[in-house]
Amino acid sequence: MSYSIPILPLSQELETKSVLKKATLAHKALAELNGVSESIPNEVIILNTLSLQEAKDSSAIENIITTHDELYSSDSLALQFASTAAKEVHNYANALRNGYQEVIERGMLTSNMIISIQELLEENKAGFRKLPGTALKNEQTGETVYTPPQSHDEIVAFMSNLEAFINDDSLSEQDPLVKMAVIHHQFESIHPFYDGNGRTGRIINILYLVKAGLLRLPILYLSRYINQHKSEYYRLLQSTRETEKWEPWILFMLEAIYQTSMQTTSMIRHIKGLMLNHKQEIRSKLPKIYSQDLINNLFKHPYTKIDFVVNDLHITRQTASKHLNQLVDLGILTLHKLGKENYYINNALYEFLFHAPERFKFDESKNFNPSPPSC
Repeated sequence: MSYSIPILPLSQELETKSVLKKATLAHKALAELNGVSESIPNEVIILNTLSLQEAKDSSAIENIITTHDELYSSDSLALQFASTAAKEVHNYANALRNGYQEVIERGMLTSNMIISIQELLEENKAGFRKLPGTALKNEQTGETVYTPPQSHDEIVAFMSNLEAFINDDSLSEQDPLVKMAVIHHQFESIHPFYDGNGRTGRIINILYLVKAGLLRLPILYLSRYINQHKSEYYRLLQSTRETEKWEPWILFMLEAIYQTSMQTTSMIRHIKGLMLNHKQEIRSKLPKIYSQDLINNLFKHPYTKIDFVVNDLHITRQTASKHLNQLVDLGILTLHKLGKENYYINNALYEFLFHAPERFKFDESKNFNPSPPSC
């Protein structure tokens, strides 16, 4: 059955009783996430750490798999990457952060901004598809599941309509979380790029919530939920096209927002607790080197380097090296060498992020749990 992509807004009623009930809980969870994110003394800490986690899981949906060691021993600023997959994950994190800055500065999310996001992901300037032949196939059987628009003019027209729907609130009075679910489905159905549509679409989810004023920082960890429910995600994408029944898809996306918000809130609280532990230990055992800037530096990434400490604390390389070696002796950091570079791993933060998928599991019963997972 062929799917005729609709012009937005949709004419049918989407805000059923079940949808509104779930949207209310998802809004509360998002508000709690925004609140706890404000309690971190330096927002760069959770921006860097959680954007890399989001990038890792979003890339894994596309079978771009990297390890925590590869990810955290790579340096995107120096363009040194432990693997091709690690480079792609860092590209995703950079695209997310750049898109966030543009949305904050411009207050909108345009087609040109979406093209820029995809360019950063794929490191090319192919733009919207111009040649026919794109089809989405079943990975196991090779059977064509869905054929998106083939004409460049059609793609441009649908993306222009989507851009208007994203930015012009007068077109629809729907709850913005419901709109986000529709936007994501529409974008994936248009499938405007030769490659990178899935990752670009998941970045759009986050940026739309920022644009709508529902997310203060781009830290909603949706990709892990989608990855853990990958077959259901793809099944609902296609069944919505085949049946034009939107409620199951919208409920799935609202559940993803709810559970991800609760999980990310717990993760941030745990990171805040680790920061407090480090603060107390360094202040009591190494009072001469203690500063809040040092604590912030140790949590910007799961690793730090002499250059990072020099820049953040405005001290000499010799002093920075001495500070880091003292923290190694204390057991807070572990020294690793990669080529000529020394990397100092924050042991507690690294272990936490490595085991986060086990510690912070989603509620598989798919019932709303009013209490977040314990840290």
